[in-house]
Formats: sequence, C-alpha cells, structure tokens
Amino acid sequence: MYNSRISGLGMYVPENIVSNDDLSKIMDTSNEWIVERTGIKERRHIKKGDGNSTAKMGVKAAKIAIERSGINKDEIDLIIFATLSPDYYFPGGGVLVQEQLQIKTCPAMDIRNQCSGFIYSIATADQFIKSGMYKNILVIGSENHSGGLDFSTRGRAVSVIFGDGAGAAIISREEDPEKGILSSHLYSEGKFAEELTLIGPNTNRWVNKIIKSNDPDDVSYYPYMNGQLVFKNAVVRFTEVIMEGLNKNGLSPEQIDMLIPHQANLRISQFVQKKFGLSDDKVYNNIQKYGNTTAGSIPIALTEAWQDGKIKSGDLIVLAAFGSGFTWGSTIIRW
Repeated sequence: MYNSRISGLGMYVPENIVSNDDLSKIMDTSNEWIVERTGIKERRHIKKGDGNSTAKMGVKAAKIAIERSGINKDEIDLIIFATLSPDYYFPGGGVLVQEQLQIKTCPAMDIRNQCSGFIYSIATADQFIKSGMYKNILVIGSENHSGGLDFSTRGRAVSVIFGDGAGAAIISREEDPEKGILSSHLYSEGKFAEELTLIGPNTNRWVNKIIKSNDPDDVSYYPYMNGQLVFKNAVVRFTEVIMEGLNKNGLSPEQIDMLIPHQANLRISQFVQKKFGLSDDKVYNNIQKYGNTTAGSIPIALTEAWQDGKIKSGDLIVLAAFGSGFTWGSTIIRW
C-alpha cells in the first residue's frame, strides 16, 4: 500500500486589492466594523479585463505547483477541482484546467464542498494514490466570489468577507509510510444546508423565472449566511475533527508544528488556537489580506507558509476546514 505526499504547491491571487475603506465608499460599513468582526483588512477581487476566471486562476496556481513538484504536466493522472464558483454551470472547472494546461487525456472531476472543498479533494486524491490507481494528482481550490456578491449595505455582512484567488497542490506517491498524508477525516450535517447557501438560480428556479418575477426584494441569487450559527458550529467542529485526526495517529496538540485552518474568520481561528494552546508561530492566518477564498483558502495559506519557511521536512502539519453544508474535515500530514 502506497502513501501520498504533497510534492508541489502554488498560489495565485488577482492584483486588484480592495481595502475595507474601498468598501466603505459603496456601503454603510467601516474598516473598524469589518476588522472587529472578521479580522479582514483587505481582499483581492478579479477586475474586468484582467483575464481572470475561476479556472484561469486555478491554472496559474497549478503551473507553479507543477514546476515545484518536478514532474511533467503529462505525468498528471487525475485533476480534482474544488470550487463553489465555477466558470460555467456545466461542465466543471477540472476539464477547463485540463484544456488550458494542455494536459493529455486523463480524468477530471469537480468537488463541490465549498469551504471544505480542498480537504475533501486532498482526501480523495490520497485514497486514489493509496489504492495504487494513480501516481500524481493535481488538486486545485479556486474561487471567483466578487462577481456574485451584493455590494450594498443590505449584503455587507457577507460581501465584506469574501475574496478571489486560487491555490494548487500536486499529490504524489510516497514510498515512506511515515511521511506524507497520514489521515483525513470528513463529515457533513445536511440539516444546516440552508444556513450558509446560495439558493438561486437552480434547477427548480431557472434564471428566466427570476427575471420574469421582477421582484426587487428577491435576493436569493446572493449568498446567505446565518453568521452566529455558523460561528457556533465552526468552533466546535474544528476542535472535534482536529482532535480526531491527532488521536487517530497517536499524536497530541503539543506536537503540532503548523495548523492551517480554513480562513473563514480570524475570530474562529483564534478561538481554535486558544483551545489547543498553540503559540502564534504554530498557526498560519492570512485572511487579513485575502479574505475568505473558500476552497482556495487552505492551499493559498499552505503555499504561503511553505514559501515563508514556516514548514520544514518532518514537521507535523494539520489542515482543517468548516463551511457550507455544513461540511467539515481535517488532514494530518507529516511533511
């Protein structure tokens, strides 16, 4: 039985920086209001004419990850693309990445688990490699949120949180059973599906029906979030699923070298950090400058932490996420 490891990492964020002060000019908010509630100071948004889309940002991140992994793009056996904001309703982003990277015929699949998308994707890639079916898998988390947010005072509670960007990883076969991905732990609780959601348009309510309704109060095509409920569930599930991963591998919180949580809200990350008694140098947060990039947040943060020299060979790395669905999960890695 094979093990798997992350052999290459890459990230891309648009050049266009949107500060809290920029948002205060188009909605009733302020830098102080946003920082106090989320920790976010700025985020990146796709700008018209910059040539970006969800798939194209994923491609830019993937090119860096492939180069760093040392493999040729035609050695990729499978593409897994995690997003809630695909370029098209269908087909998914995985095949668009395949075409844009000019990768030879291989399977491509999309994973729609929102904030937990990268964790679910890593777990999927890990199992394909452990089974011996594939050797090198490209995993991407990418989001274009800015094109679908309500940038009015009505939508500020959600719209100030999200940014655009992509992260990518190459998951490769590893012969050493003591190194690489040790385990992943995945969960969902569908009774909360509509507490963090984008209802329409959908197959029960196509775009033409929304247009014909001509209802100025219909905001179902914007994201909705029950913020307090999400926060309360997130801090519990983060803690549970991280402990499960540690216990599975006979490890303790004191042995964590780097925790990289999904960048949902700095207050959630700080709560989890305090719960596990981790020092600041053992938790990586970059939501302050990128906002919540959903499926892109963990691979972007993981890439930055590695680039900054905060992750070294032999380190114990913990990834964890919670989000829409509700879905959540953790991955334990020996780097």
